[in-house]
Amino acid sequence: MVILLRLLIFIAIILLLYTAYKYIMNPKRKLELAQEKNQFYFLDDTDNVKKNFLLTYKGVLFEGEKYLGTTENSFDVVSISVWTKQPNKLKGFERQDLYFVEKEILIHYPHAEIDWKNPINQLILSSSKTND
Repeated sequence: MVILLRLLIFIAIILLLYTAYKYIMNPKRKLELAQEKNQFYFLDDTDNVKKNFLLTYKGVLFEGEKYLGTTENSFDVVSISVWTKQPNKLKGFERQDLYFVEKEILIHYPHAEIDWKNPINQLILSSSKTND
């Protein structure tokens, strides 16, 4: 009976350690932690084109929808729409910040054209009007 109790305690400890490991290594948790710390983090399943990617930069969470198309030699992600569900957190965001985010997306999807959704596109559009 004592051996059985020790075995059950041992199994419970292993299960607890496994659960803690899975919690710590969870990519969604890492994304939330990076958002809280105003750091950059890119969360994506590159093998699944239908699944949107998430990224955080300076405390703002962005979501990107990928669209498959053809390049010269293959099928690849050729268009990405990016938006945020938290436009109020964009306060203080500058054009250079958007260029950084765009550069990081293009590292993962070099053939893609990025389409920023409202209100982010207003900052990009206003910069092209002032340069004309």
